[in-house]
Amino acid sequence: MKIDLEDHAGRIINIACDAAKIPLTQAAQAAGLTEAELKAFVETGVAPKPVNYPAVAKLLGLDAAKLERIAKGWYPTQPDLSLWRELRWITSVNGTSIAHCYLIWDEITREAALFDTGWDAAPIFKLVEENGLTLKHLFLTHLDEDHVAAMGAIRAKYPKMHLHVSSKTAPPESRNKANAFIHLGSLRITNRDTPGHTEEGTTYIIGNWSEDAPHVVIVGDAIFAGSMGSGRQSWDLAKQKVREQIFTLPDEALLCPGHGPLTTVAEEKANNPFF
Repeated sequence: MKIDLEDHAGRIINIACDAAKIPLTQAAQAAGLTEAELKAFVETGVAPKPVNYPAVAKLLGLDAAKLERIAKGWYPTQPDLSLWRELRWITSVNGTSIAHCYLIWDEITREAALFDTGWDAAPIFKLVEENGLTLKHLFLTHLDEDHVAAMGAIRAKYPKMHLHVSSKTAPPESRNKANAFIHLGSLRITNRDTPGHTEEGTTYIIGNWSEDAPHVVIVGDAIFAGSMGSGRQSWDLAKQKVREQIFTLPDEALLCPGHGPLTTVAEEKANNPFF
């Protein structure tokens, strides 16, 4: 199943208006649209007439060429997930909300780690049981409901599972520590702070895959294919942390967001209009 981009070009313009604190009416004028036409573009992703992308991108601090590329149908090249035999991408739905979580494990010890929970625990339980795994860790990128909705059911089923989160209100033993790393069999998990969308935003990096497969990077809502999560805490901080903590990873690193398709560092450097 092909997963749609989290944000089409119209929504990106709307998000960028919020980031730049620019009224939609002003963006519409720059784009060569009426406010009603821009609102329709935001809702549907279909522009009613040609859009002046260079002008609206300049106004909003976006990259015009990248924005127009998305408007013309850009989609990240999807990786061959067989490179990471012990990685599973799990999608769950609640109404119109689609959220992803990710399960990894060591092929020898069968010890597993879950990154976020999505809406539904059932597919997670099924994968754990089918593959004969022991779920040892739950890593949370942030605490929005769509990323933690199934946590209660999962912790009830696996009470010895260790929780990892960067929330200041979490018990000390559950809080991520700077420069810490956790071994899951031969796999190595590290964390980097990526606040901006939320204060506790965290990115997890999984390395030491067999056959030198690239790093797997669980980014939550810090960045999406062609877009990014809202800067509820701080837009400037959100962008800064993506540049410092995610774009400094190898270009081939696999980015696993909370919404939308998988992507890579190289794809986002080349095609994300926010950067």
